[in-house]
Amino acid sequence: MSVFESEGQPMMRAVVMRGHGGPQALHYEQLPVPAVSAGQVLVRVHGAGVNPVDWKIRDGFGYPWLDRPDPGILGFDLSGIVQAVGPEVRRFTVGQSVYGCTSLRRNGAYAEYVVVPESELAHKPASIDFVDAAAVPTVGLTAWRGLFDLAHLAAGQRVLVHGAAGGVGSMAVQLAKWAGAHVTGVASGRNEQYCRGLGADDYIDYTAVAFEEAGYRDFDVVIDTIGGDYKIRSLAVLKKGGILVAMIDPLKHEIAEKHGVRTGMVKVHPDGSRLEKITQLIEQGALKVHVQAVLPLSQFAQAHELSQSGRTRGKIVLVPDALWQPPIMSEQAVRA
Repeated sequence: MSVFESEGQPMMRAVVMRGHGGPQALHYEQLPVPAVSAGQVLVRVHGAGVNPVDWKIRDGFGYPWLDRPDPGILGFDLSGIVQAVGPEVRRFTVGQSVYGCTSLRRNGAYAEYVVVPESELAHKPASIDFVDAAAVPTVGLTAWRGLFDLAHLAAGQRVLVHGAAGGVGSMAVQLAKWAGAHVTGVASGRNEQYCRGLGADDYIDYTAVAFEEAGYRDFDVVIDTIGGDYKIRSLAVLKKGGILVAMIDPLKHEIAEKHGVRTGMVKVHPDGSRLEKITQLIEQGALKVHVQAVLPLSQFAQAHELSQSGRTRGKIVLVPDALWQPPIMSEQAVRA
């Protein structure tokens, strides 16, 4: 089953969550490499994407109903190489490059190895590296479900994306544009060119003007990655019969009905088959990935701090220390 069985008890480095709280609840430890069972794949992790849900769970989100392992391992986006497969695995073989989004209820990828059900993995796009691949699954699947499963987006419709420079927002802009929609992005002024480069037709700098006062109206779809009062304020720009898709904080259905609009909230489930469709779009050049920071796994606290700042453009990825290489700096940067 595993290449390690004849080598005794193989060990790995991992970030273990013991209890809840700040980064002090996480510990960089040595653990046994997990064994594969039927239908499972052992992946040697080359990249673990950092998502807000990671530090929210660390702080206590979902306790106790989420029923996670305690102690447990965070990190639900991953890329890597298949190290071993269990019985009944058909789609993957040892040595293949894969990526995926795992269940929040199981141990994740803040580790050198992770066991993942075959159904949650897809073949890694050949056109991007492991770091970029680790940044895709959760945000890609979230944006896809919001636009197509909930909003049923069609060509020619108008879409407003709140948080257009973030992980989910940047994917939503690109997917909506690929589907033939007219896209308006909302983010800070410093991100305008970035968002227009992703495909945004119009742009609202929320630091200069309230989005509902910027003169844009009659949107078929509003993608809300921010929450708070954005959901109520978004009612002013939605057309009758339009839909507000929430990623964090859903609008109450009775309020939506009162205003003649629809609402829904995205619940992301691991889905390898749908991720294969996203792989195709990446290979076609329809989707680009932006990673703001790449850090060694042992610097998980810094990664969480960056994510919690709410000012990241794109994604943050952790790489196991044994595989991590510091970025190459230009001679000019070194002198500076």
